[in-house]
Amino acid sequence: MINLKNKKLEASFHLLIWLVLFFLPAAFSLGSDGNWLELFKHFWLQLFFLAIIFYVNYLVLINWLYTDKKLNFILINVILIVALIILKQQIFQLIESQRPRGSGGRRPPEAFFYFMDFLIYMIPVAFSIAISSGQKMKQAEEIKREADNIKLKSELQHLKYQLQPHFFFNALNNIYSLIDFAPEKAKHSIHSLSKLMRHLLYKTDVEKIRLIDEIDFLNKYIELMTLRLNDNTKVFTSFPKMIPNLEIAPLLFISVVENAFKHGVSATQHSDISFKMEIVEDEIHFTASNSNFPKTETDKSGSGIGVENLKKRLSLLYPEKHEFHSHLNNGMYIAEMKLKTK
Repeated sequence: MINLKNKKLEASFHLLIWLVLFFLPAAFSLGSDGNWLELFKHFWLQLFFLAIIFYVNYLVLINWLYTDKKLNFILINVILIVALIILKQQIFQLIESQRPRGSGGRRPPEAFFYFMDFLIYMIPVAFSIAISSGQKMKQAEEIKREADNIKLKSELQHLKYQLQPHFFFNALNNIYSLIDFAPEKAKHSIHSLSKLMRHLLYKTDVEKIRLIDEIDFLNKYIELMTLRLNDNTKVFTSFPKMIPNLEIAPLLFISVVENAFKHGVSATQHSDISFKMEIVEDEIHFTASNSNFPKTETDKSGSGIGVENLKKRLSLLYPEKHEFHSHLNNGMYIAEMKLKTK
């Protein structure tokens, strides 16, 4: 349907151009001493032949230029142009009145007029090549854009599939640590995990999710992770009470939250973990800070792909619309993310 609409628009555009070119000479001739026969000879006949050459090339011959028929393209154009030049001269001889001899100046040789006509008739050939080349470039650009879009979607899907097992592994590792010394908490954790997995299954297989749903998911995950913590670790959250109707890509913040719990908890030392989100118009500011207790190589409580995964997703989903920085400050690891949703 769209292609048919484009074809009709293109035909209307061509018709409008030729109508303008057809009536323009007549408009300039109104009120002058010129007659319609001269108008036909010097403008309309030439315009008719130019149209023939243009559409023969535009509709038929131009396709040969992109195949092994390039020589045929040149030969047929030369034959067509020469034939029209000869036909034009024949028509002129039939309708041209006998000129008085000796009354005019010396005329250029006939070969000069043939040469000028040949150059003029080459103009529609050049136009058809230019238009066709522009269309080819546009089609190539659209194909490249579509290929890039498919590649982007597949890469984002791959990153999402990486993230979900990574998240699930961390949650199971957390529950495993509760089974021996707090079985009731472990049961509660399994129930909480089932809610989170329901969110992962039914609400993340979309391009955008409501911010309020993503914040609810974060709160449930933070609640799950705090079940295993002792009194040495304090967790603080500050999420907006009034959440605007914004949409974001799903699972953007969970990697930062996971990372804070992974590196911010110590069995013997006091530690603080805090999460803060602020919304300024259509921009989201999210900050996670935690006491820094780097994991050893023997610690398998995560694959370490979370933050790198996040950086890749941000660069693909929000190019030039995001900032992500992390740094150490007085023993605290701070990760800051800014995201423009529009």
